[in-house]
Amino acid sequence: RDGNIVLTPEIVKKYLVNGQGHVTEQEIAMFIGMCKANRLNPFNKEAYLIKYSSEPATMVTSKDIFFKRANQNPNFDGMESGIIVINNDKQIEKRAGHIYIKGETIVGAWCKVYRKDWSHPIYQEVNMAEYEGRKKSGELNQNWKQKPAVMITKVAEATALRKAFTENLQGMYITEETDNVAIEVEREQPKDIL
Repeated sequence: RDGNIVLTPEIVKKYLVNGQGHVTEQEIAMFIGMCKANRLNPFNKEAYLIKYSSEPATMVTSKDIFFKRANQNPNFDGMESGIIVINNDKQIEKRAGHIYIKGETIVGAWCKVYRKDWSHPIYQEVNMAEYEGRKKSGELNQNWKQKPAVMITKVAEATALRKAFTENLQGMYITEETDNVAIEVEREQPKDIL
């Protein structure tokens, strides 16, 4: 209809599952429901259904959706973000951006989101240890090992934007927020989602 592709369980199974796991009908129904409820187009990489082995499926949204929806809101008035490090003098330091030097330890990130209709910005800090994506062996996954400042800043930005624009981002999470946590599908789901 109207050139739009309707998500069906068959289309999701065939084209939209990332990973090597076998998705259940319940996980597919939840993914379709999430896309419909949040007006997400998985063909434009706005939403992902990720399944590895027998682990519960993870349903995440693109970080670009967070920025796109914030920019579309007439009350959005910009944002700032950066990292929190323990510097070489063993002091905690909050910095704008992602620059740190050898010997410093990234311990988190921060983000401040401004709205024209609020007198105070939303300010969010996130702790690195709570979000680092790890393999089953306990070793950091490749992205968190190579780009820790970028990865943890994405988490701070998504969290702050979700708080500032709940009406547009409620219930949506980016991959970096779920790298070490599976969002489980509830056991009882309505059968009419499909």
